Amino acid sequence: MNLRGCSAQILAHVLNDGQSLTAALEHGLPKIKDVKDRAFVQALCYGVIRHYYALDFMLGRLLSKPLKQKDGDIKALLLIGLYQLQHMRVKSHAAVSETVAATSHKPWAKSLVNAILRQYLREAETLQQACAADTQAHYNHPNWIVDVLKHDWPEHYEKILHANDQAPPMALRVNLLQGNRAAYLDELAAQGIAAQPVDCCETAIRLDQALAVEQLPAFSQGRVSVQDSAAQLAAELLDAQPGQQVLDLCAAPGGKTAAILEHQPALGGLLAVDVDQQRLQRVTDNLQRLNLQAETLAADASQSGSWAGDRQFDRILLDAPCSGFGVIRRHPDIKLLRRADDIAALQALQTKILDNAWQLLKPGGILLYATCSVLKQENEEQIAAFLARHSNASEIHIEAHWGMSRPHGRQIITGDRQMDGFYYAKLYKAP
Repeated sequence: MNLRGCSAQILAHVLNDGQSLTAALEHGLPKIKDVKDRAFVQALCYGVIRHYYALDFMLGRLLSKPLKQKDGDIKALLLIGLYQLQHMRVKSHAAVSETVAATSHKPWAKSLVNAILRQYLREAETLQQACAADTQAHYNHPNWIVDVLKHDWPEHYEKILHANDQAPPMALRVNLLQGNRAAYLDELAAQGIAAQPVDCCETAIRLDQALAVEQLPAFSQGRVSVQDSAAQLAAELLDAQPGQQVLDLCAAPGGKTAAILEHQPALGGLLAVDVDQQRLQRVTDNLQRLNLQAETLAADASQSGSWAGDRQFDRILLDAPCSGFGVIRRHPDIKLLRRADDIAALQALQTKILDNAWQLLKPGGILLYATCSVLKQENEEQIAAFLARHSNASEIHIEAHWGMSRPHGRQIITGDRQMDGFYYAKLYKAP
């Protein structure tokens, strides 16, 4: 099995068909039996997508004419070859020969791939200088994303763009119902797994090196879950009290649902709602592993009248659908698949869900609005507009030593304290 060829097939689904990298990998990786081979293919795919705009720019310089649409697999192979030569510790002769060998299904492409990769080796310095002079290639993002981040964060956009291109750290959430963080850090150390506590969140641990969850002590028994430190802040901010009814909207895959239950085991009840039945199954699976109980419901959060009836809740977490611009380092395909006109549509959907959620909140209750975005129109501007529409809403200021206080809510910039980009705003409903 040629691993470069397998990687090219996976990448073609993303580049040609608009499939998410996660979905393409879930389809392609099970065909590869060896664990190390799967890891290599995954590293190639993530690497190419993460560095796509620079690689594509150089490939455009190297090709005398663009490849045909039907030869997307050959383009993917060329990008794989360039990525290996520029970013991986693969010997250049092996990278070239193995990438060329993956063209066996299209013999005409053998000489082309060989020539392009060898030309890159001769002209690498010149090509990289050309990349540095091109905005899209230099920042490794489409121009429209560079522009919107520069508009929102003129002092921080370069930091955000750079953080987006780094592999993210692996963070864990310790289940405090089954033991404390210090004890779990000791267990990790005993197994030679280097890790650090995250000072802004009592449940968070950051590993020095990512590893398979099967290697984590007592993972299957629910001692820990994988969740970025920024996302873990939600449970503490929501501050659910014993006996309260909690609604978790847009809940899948269930990390925050579980964190709320771990944070407050004496709830009166928790309803986790998500529009996607398949993704909702992941909520159920996570809760089963952690031995936690919640009600789950596949329903549209923007149409609460059809499923909520007269139910009301003391606490609501709305993890709103968003651009995902705070988690590009985890999902680099966002740079390729997201479109500029998606943002206004997402903003309109957030507005609708937020207004619907407000009707489900009891007077005296608290709604926590969250996104994994760094865009102001999805975050602080969304909350400013909400407060202007609802006279019975007021904001509870979030005091914290993480992120930055904004006119409304609190924003974490991608990479700050090694966390994902995240936004929180806490809203109180007057009695």
